[in-house]
Amino acid sequence: MAEAQATTAVVTGGGRGIGAAVARTLAAAGFRIAVLDRTGAEEAASALPGPAIGCATDVSDPAAVEAAVARAEDELGPIGALVSTAGVLRPGGVLELSDDDWAAHFAVNATGVMNAGRAVARRMVARRAGAIVTVASNAARVPRTRLAAYAASKAAAVQFTKCLGLELAEHGIRCNVVSPGSTDTAMQRDLWADPEAGARAAVDGDPGSYRTGIPLGRVADPQDVADAVAFLLSDRARHITMHDLYVDGGASLRG
Repeated sequence: MAEAQATTAVVTGGGRGIGAAVARTLAAAGFRIAVLDRTGAEEAASALPGPAIGCATDVSDPAAVEAAVARAEDELGPIGALVSTAGVLRPGGVLELSDDDWAAHFAVNATGVMNAGRAVARRMVARRAGAIVTVASNAARVPRTRLAAYAASKAAAVQFTKCLGLELAEHGIRCNVVSPGSTDTAMQRDLWADPEAGARAAVDGDPGSYRTGIPLGRVADPQDVADAVAFLLSDRARHITMHDLYVDGGASLRG
């Protein structure tokens, strides 16, 4: 990635899972990395090659996000990339869903994307350069039982990112989405009482819950998602914006 030279990338949710894989991949490509996460940010940053900082940040707090982004620019240099991976998932049926669970999903999965996107984009506009990627979910398009709040919040994040991309296009800034399916992360494993059986069920599908399987026959690794993010940030994707790239092994049967 040519534009990685002396360029800072902000990765929200970079303390673990997909976010940590993204941070490692971008660091290896030459980006300076600012890891933003509620917990584990400093530890994740210290394990990266090259310049990196960790900022304990609640992405639902706009003031905290602004402070972390300002620190990233002060300590690492101009921000050329933003990847929003921070997310929460509290499964539950709609009729039993609490107001707090609904609000928590939108505070992190949607408002958090807006807070980070706005803080970074303001700086990118002045330089007329940059790329933004939001990691959403194929649940934003495909209905899922017991995931209504998660799916709705991810759908909001997708549409926000596309609207942001439309507004920033005149400034030479690209905004894209990567939508994973089932991926082997701590968040995913928390949904499985038995990880081996859970992974097998994800691959096979479950007609009883209206869930298709994964045609490619495997649950994704976080690196699969990180590689897609890295591509969309790179010069190889310089004419791609407002795109939603599904990394789900064909699970959504996307046409």
